[in-house]
Amino acid sequence: MLIYNVTINVEETVKDAWVSWMVKTHIPDVLATGKFLEATMTRVLVDEEMGGITYSVQYKVKNRETLDLYYQNDAERLRNETIKRFGNSLVAFRTELEVVTIEKPLVASATEYLFTYGTLQDKEVQQMVFSRILKGNKDHLKEHTISKELVGGLYPTVRSSPQSVKGVPGIVYIISKDELQRVDVYEGDAYFRKKVMLSSGTEAWVYLGKTKS
Repeated sequence: MLIYNVTINVEETVKDAWVSWMVKTHIPDVLATGKFLEATMTRVLVDEEMGGITYSVQYKVKNRETLDLYYQNDAERLRNETIKRFGNSLVAFRTELEVVTIEKPLVASATEYLFTYGTLQDKEVQQMVFSRILKGNKDHLKEHTISKELVGGLYPTVRSSPQSVKGVPGIVYIISKDELQRVDVYEGDAYFRKKVMLSSGTEAWVYLGKTKS
């Protein structure tokens, strides 16, 4: 996971209007591109020699490919809207941060089964979502197949296919209810969660993409 960090120094005369616009308009517009998982806006507690007030907005993004799509398709338009509205009243610079680890408190006992077939099997993703590496067992999702349509043009999903004999191979993990909510946030609005029966007889949650297939 990466963090796209934007640091902005704003003149005090426009600070209130700019903060309101960021919270109500700009940040929601950035998130509406579908490229980022969440955004955190903070005020930097330092007295600037150059004057003004400094803020930082951190946007979490799954990977480099998604961030590059933002640069290609959305960044210039959104930056121009900022310039058009506030002109020379602010100065911004941008940095990219690579998340090494995220430490969180221990969670409650694991009671939920989660069937995975994509990025949630990656150790880096697990460390980011759960703050730990999961141990699971191989299983199959019966009467489903991998969809030809990718969610957001990047991510795989599965679709119902009663004629499928092999089904979809994957790994099933046991996680807590709190961790399941973290997966909801990770998958975002592009996926929905559904209970399915696996080949082993285990009833588990699976995330299916909102695609036409």
